[in-house]
Amino acid sequence: MLAIWLFVLFGALYLYFFHRNAIQSELGRAYSYSLIVGYLVYLLLGCARGFTLIPATYLVLTGLLFFPPVPLFVLTLVGILISSSLIYFFSEALHLDEFFERKHADRIARMKLILERNQLPIVIGWSFFPLAPTDLICYVCGSLEVDFKKLLLGVLIGEGTLCALYIFLGGQLLRVLQPGP
Repeated sequence: MLAIWLFVLFGALYLYFFHRNAIQSELGRAYSYSLIVGYLVYLLLGCARGFTLIPATYLVLTGLLFFPPVPLFVLTLVGILISSSLIYFFSEALHLDEFFERKHADRIARMKLILERNQLPIVIGWSFFPLAPTDLICYVCGSLEVDFKKLLLGVLIGEGTLCALYIFLGGQLLRVLQPGP
């Protein structure tokens, strides 16, 4: 699954930097007709992404190539919050607990001890750290019955800050690197 996301990301980057003029008119026409469809597909991918344990970063970087920054930021956060909520509420029913316990048993045991004392700061820090799967902290919070509002607030602050950096600074970087007309 990671290979597919990387293929899409690098394919989009290749088209963006090396064949921009060749596809610009087609994208412009398709963009005007299917912007809403593109937003819906992006949102659905963002909601489902958590169950694949693929970081939101890949989806955000791909979205940077196709969507304006503000709608991309809003759609990304909505997708992350929905995905986090689903993992929180349904991890036992989906047997994610077995997967996480088997794959990350040491981490989960340590997180449970630390999380019991500092819920909100831990969720914020974990969500902001780009190499830590936010979905894992959502599972642990669900299994410990951490206050759902604290979880969402922590994810919103941590992931929101990280995504804002990716989207707004990344968007600026793409504009700087964009080849001239």
